[in-house]
Amino acid sequence: MTAASPAQHGIWFTEEAGLAGSAFHMAVEIWFDGDLDLDALHNACTAVAERHPALRSAFTDEAGSLQVVPGVMPPVLVTTLTESLVAQELASPFDLRHGPLARFTVASASPSRHLLLVTAHHIVFDGISKAVLVADLAAAYGGAQLAPLAPAPLPAVDLDAARDFWRDRFTGPGPVSLPGLRHVPAEAATAAHVTWSLGPVLSRGFGEAAGAAGVTRFEFLLTGLLTLLHRYADQPPTVAVDVSTRSPETADHIGHFVNELPITVTAPADGTFAAYATDVRAALREAYRHRAAPVARVVGGLRPAPALTPVSMSYRHHGGGEAKFAGLDATVTWMVPVTAARNALHLQVLDETTDLHVSLQFSPAAIDADAVSRIAGHLGELLTAAITAPAAPLATLPVLTGAERELLRAVNDTAVAYPSGTVDDLIAAVVASTPDAVAIVDSGRELTYAQLDTEVAAVAGALAARGAGPGALIGVCLPRSVPMVVTMLAVLRCGAAYLPLDVSHPQPRRAMILDDARPLLTVDEQVWASLDRGEGQAPRAGELAYVMYTSGSTGRPKGVEVTVANLRNLLLGLRDALGSGPADTWLALTSPAFDISALELLLPLITGGRLVLAPPELARDAVALHRLIADHGVTHVQATPSGWQLLLEGGRLPGLRVALAGGEALPAALASVLRGEADRLVNVYGPTETTIWSTMDDVGDGDVTVGRPIANTQAYVLDASMRPVPLEVTGELWLGGAGVARGYLGRPELDRERFLPDPFGPAGARLYRTGDLARWRTDGRLDFLGRLDGQVKIRGHRVELGEIEARLTEHPEISQAAVALRGEPPRLVAYLVAAAVPADLRARLEAALPSAMVPSAFVQLDRLPLTPNGKLDRAALPEPPAVVPSAPVEDAGPIAAELLTIWSEVLEIDGIGLDEEIFDLGGHSLLIVKIISRIRRQLGVDVPIEVFLDTPTVRGLAEAITDYHRSNA
Repeated sequence: MTAASPAQHGIWFTEEAGLAGSAFHMAVEIWFDGDLDLDALHNACTAVAERHPALRSAFTDEAGSLQVVPGVMPPVLVTTLTESLVAQELASPFDLRHGPLARFTVASASPSRHLLLVTAHHIVFDGISKAVLVADLAAAYGGAQLAPLAPAPLPAVDLDAARDFWRDRFTGPGPVSLPGLRHVPAEAATAAHVTWSLGPVLSRGFGEAAGAAGVTRFEFLLTGLLTLLHRYADQPPTVAVDVSTRSPETADHIGHFVNELPITVTAPADGTFAAYATDVRAALREAYRHRAAPVARVVGGLRPAPALTPVSMSYRHHGGGEAKFAGLDATVTWMVPVTAARNALHLQVLDETTDLHVSLQFSPAAIDADAVSRIAGHLGELLTAAITAPAAPLATLPVLTGAERELLRAVNDTAVAYPSGTVDDLIAAVVASTPDAVAIVDSGRELTYAQLDTEVAAVAGALAARGAGPGALIGVCLPRSVPMVVTMLAVLRCGAAYLPLDVSHPQPRRAMILDDARPLLTVDEQVWASLDRGEGQAPRAGELAYVMYTSGSTGRPKGVEVTVANLRNLLLGLRDALGSGPADTWLALTSPAFDISALELLLPLITGGRLVLAPPELARDAVALHRLIADHGVTHVQATPSGWQLLLEGGRLPGLRVALAGGEALPAALASVLRGEADRLVNVYGPTETTIWSTMDDVGDGDVTVGRPIANTQAYVLDASMRPVPLEVTGELWLGGAGVARGYLGRPELDRERFLPDPFGPAGARLYRTGDLARWRTDGRLDFLGRLDGQVKIRGHRVELGEIEARLTEHPEISQAAVALRGEPPRLVAYLVAAAVPADLRARLEAALPSAMVPSAFVQLDRLPLTPNGKLDRAALPEPPAVVPSAPVEDAGPIAAELLTIWSEVLEIDGIGLDEEIFDLGGHSLLIVKIISRIRRQLGVDVPIEVFLDTPTVRGLAEAITDYHRSNA
């Protein structure tokens, strides 16, 4: 009986916890052509098992620690070859406590063709063991006598040095981003594989490029994988690599002499592939000094799992030619596909010098098979480029496959030839064709298109008399009403641009906008009443349509200059996409200071439809809005998801043909309800800077997306270097095309930051950087994934958290502040560094900010959490605290008290709490085995290992033991 190695202990623990399945089963195939001597092969298998004690071993933990004990001889089975034989053998379980832990199976395909399949458990077998096994089998088959080997000595392990090394380098697997990844598996699952070979030409170039970079072939490959993962997530990736722990004394042994080391290397911002490979080599060399110490033993808080990280890699070089079995042609299959995947993705490489064989192992339950094929394509594209130009900057190396490039080109092929002109021209055409049709309904008053045109002309004349014309900006501060719509249209007819202001917003905010925009004139109710309506104004063409103010990160709102061309393209594009026409009746209920109001006000008027204005006082009255919709036969409603929630409180919406949802993420549950309310549900997306909506999708039974670009619009999902990311990879969304606004009013520095030259479009084209995270689906639709920075959307309103924070820190009692979005439905939570939450804080905010920007909860903190580089760590801000009573330790009962003593003594920690998790206290497989042994001895209960995974606290364990006593009473 000898002690198991720490690495074997980790495997055993994972098996006992029921997490491994067949993931630790390994195999090697030897194909024989010729006259096989079955007796000689049987004797050779027996001789190999007698030479290597690992193949005859088993394991026990009866003494409180894991020990290797004599087991049984591996069987030699003879059968007929079937298609399922290999998979069945690999899936067949091994009994770690009794053995055997290896099997020899001889299967005949024909009288002259046979397969020797050797399967073994990883706890006694590794990649190098395959080569040792085949060499010893060949020697024994040829008549050589194999001398028995003594049990392999355990490697020396300096746990303290390893703990110090990994403390700042690895704290856990962390998040991983892979195309098609559904979840990171917590246990092994059925495996699938994507395999390919580089071929002799590329393999030779690969070796030459690695040599020129001063790294090994393995290091070059690992650099390629790390580079790819970096492109997927734009953060330092971690890959667990298999490294050998063999010494000269164990070079000829079959056994488990391997360890997983997590390698994390930050890619240099402007570095080359060759430079990155050098960094990877250095990181491997550092980690290799601690290769004998299992990371799970020295890093606290790691839960048992089949693999250390979601992505891993193993590499074997085999350059010795085929095995020599006397009188036979023998071919060895070194890479036999496993039947169970240990993690999300495992890259297995067999390097035969003249060719490189690659396999991506994965679980189809965790990651989409088509996505893995694309990952293989990405890795192939990247490695090919790196081999050709290892001195090229990392950011320039291509990743996308040809099929992906073609899909993204097709999605952005949205060109539609619309005639030039103004919005006024479009309405004029309706006036000419249907002058007596009703254009606007406002609180019982109906206005025909002819009447609307007359009023617009008169007000335009009055405004022109006051200087309104091309280049002028006119403020409009009126409640939602006919006067508001007429004024906006009159401003456009003058060739001027309108500046919408919401009369319900706090006066200080309106004053701030007016001070920044400095309009020529602001039409409020007093000015409206005093306008001298003289002769009508002939239409004039201007460049700007409106200036819409959005929240600013510094506390200063910023005005977006939207051109007539921008607005006209949006209206015509949505007209065509929605099939809008004279039979439509639109409800207008959005604040005029919210840019989506322009769509619901103008689209019905350019298509000959009716516009029903919801009185401002009904905006939050669901029942009254329902009555308004029913009374006027409204067919089209646009609202934010929050607005839709309000509308649905009033009941069903019969007669609704089109429901537009936008301004914030559309929850799937709400989408499901809305599909039952309207004939057509359209989810729309777009920032103010690209003119209201830029993408749209008809929502069906599947997941909600923001769809594809509208007419004359392009969408790009880019990485930090402005290179397109692959399908199903998250990046920042950039928008281009006819909707891109002129820029920010009086903010050239912000223009240079957010509006950049379009590298994919014609000369002079620009892209807008949305700051939104998105990813392409494989069908060319976009998923919206939230904000890249501190900008969020609340009830459809885009809110810069920095503006709220600026208002908070204006309070004399608050030294620092941070705001975050928390909960479901989402709400704003303010975190304050202050002695206490000031009593007058909410009132001050309500006087200065729109209601959507006032936090719903305030949390007092001693200090704000920071990232390592000193910036606010918004993700680390706590949830608003909930008080949960905790029972005193002395009231927990005798079983819990006994467990506390056992835990304290085994973990060597005093003052353990009832609800502290064992893994957070530094518990690992070896210590848990000791605790189980103590519980068995002191409490008479044999606790299964999986109980520690399900309830890893003293309280949970005590309850499980109590339940056991009850069920066995």
